[in-house]
Amino acid sequence: MILSLTVGLSACRAQTPYVPVERPSPGETLCGTPICGPEFLASAFLKLEAADGTGAGRIHILQIGDSHTAGDQISGQVRSRMQARFGRGGRGILPPGLPYVGYAPRQVSVAATGARYLPAPLIAGGTRVPMGLAGGQGRLETGDHLSIILDPGVPLTTLGVCGQAGPDRGTLQIVPDIGLPQAIAFRRESAGPLCAEVALSPGDANLTLVAVDTPVVLDDVRLWGKGGLSLSNLGVVGSTLMDLEGRDAATVETQLRADPPDLILLAYGTNEGFDDDFDPLAYEQVLRRRIASLRQVAPDAVLMIMGAPDGLRRRQTTPGPQRWSQSCGSEGEWQAPPALALVRDVQRRVSEDLGVAFWDWYGRMGGACSADRLAGTGEPLMRGDRVHFTATGAEWIGDILADDLMSTYDGWRAGRTGGD
Repeated sequence: MILSLTVGLSACRAQTPYVPVERPSPGETLCGTPICGPEFLASAFLKLEAADGTGAGRIHILQIGDSHTAGDQISGQVRSRMQARFGRGGRGILPPGLPYVGYAPRQVSVAATGARYLPAPLIAGGTRVPMGLAGGQGRLETGDHLSIILDPGVPLTTLGVCGQAGPDRGTLQIVPDIGLPQAIAFRRESAGPLCAEVALSPGDANLTLVAVDTPVVLDDVRLWGKGGLSLSNLGVVGSTLMDLEGRDAATVETQLRADPPDLILLAYGTNEGFDDDFDPLAYEQVLRRRIASLRQVAPDAVLMIMGAPDGLRRRQTTPGPQRWSQSCGSEGEWQAPPALALVRDVQRRVSEDLGVAFWDWYGRMGGACSADRLAGTGEPLMRGDRVHFTATGAEWIGDILADDLMSTYDGWRAGRTGGD
C-alpha cells in the first residue's frame, strides 16, 4: 500500500506542468525614460527606419565591453529580438578564434584546428599592444584552420577578415560548402593592418578558413548578410575602458572604417567599479578620450554608454576597514563596492556633456541590491557571484534593452512623422 502510494505521488509530480516564473518589470531610470538622451540616436534611427519591416536597409550595431559583452548572451538576445523586426543582416563581427574556454556565441559555432588565440593582456596605464577591437588575435600557421558553422536561417552573403599584413605574412584560403575556394593575401611590402572580404554563394552556411602558407594573423572575422540588422559583440573578460585605450590605433581605425558601425554601445564599468584604487578623474579623462577617438574614426556612428550594472561582493570576514557603499542580503553579507556608483556618475555626466545617449542598466535591473534580489528569485536571474547574469537573466535584461531601443525608436519615429 505504501509503495503504491509512493509511485502514485511520483507520477503526479512527473505530470505537473512547468510554469515559468514571472520576471520582474524593468526598474525606473535616472532620467525617467528608457534611454537618456534619445535625440542623440537620431542617425541610427534613420537606418532602423530604412530596414523596419522590410530588411531592405542595413544597420550595424557594435557593442564593445567586458564579460557581459563577451558571452553574447545579452547581446545575442538583443540581436535576435531586433533582427525579427528589422531583418537579419548577418551575425556581424567575431573574435578570430576561441577567446576563452566555453566560448559559445549565438547564431554561429566556431572551432579551431591548430590555430591559436592570443588574448591581449589586461593592462593598467594604457600600454599599447598591437591588437584591435576584439582584444586578441588568431594566429594560423600553415595548415591551421578555423571552422565556422552558421545556425539555420542565418544569412551569409559576404565574409570579411581583418588582420596584420606584411612581407612575412601568408594567404588565407576561404573554403565554403558551396562554390569554389577563394583567397585573401596578407603578404604586402609594408607591415600594417588590412581588411578584405569575399562574396559567397547563396546558401553557404559552413566555412573553413585555412592558412595555406606562412603565418596568418587575424584580428577579426566578419559575417554579413545582404540587408537588415547586424549586432557585433567584442568583449574581453575582466577588461576595462583602459584596456580599450591600449588597443593599436591603426588597427582599430582600419577595422572601423572597413564596415562602419551606425551605433556603438560602450559597455564597460563593472571591473572599474570593483577596483579599490579607482580614480574617477582619470577614468573620466579616459572616457572622454575614447569617445573623441571613436567619433574621429567612425564619424557617422552615434554612441550609447551602457551604465555599469549593479554588482556585489561578499562582506570580508577578516578584521580591518572595509570599503563598501551599501549592504545587501538578509544579514548584510553582500556589499556594493563604492567605486561602482562613482563609475555610473562619471558615465552619466560625460554622456550629458558630450551628447552621448545613456542606458541606465543599474536602474533597469532594479537599482540598489538588485543583484542580490535577482539571484534569489525562484528562477535566478543572477549567478551566485551577484555580478554575472544567468542564461535566463541575460535573456531578461537583453529583452529590456531591446525593448528600450525599439520603443525609443518608435517614439522618435512618431514624433518625426506625426504619429503615422
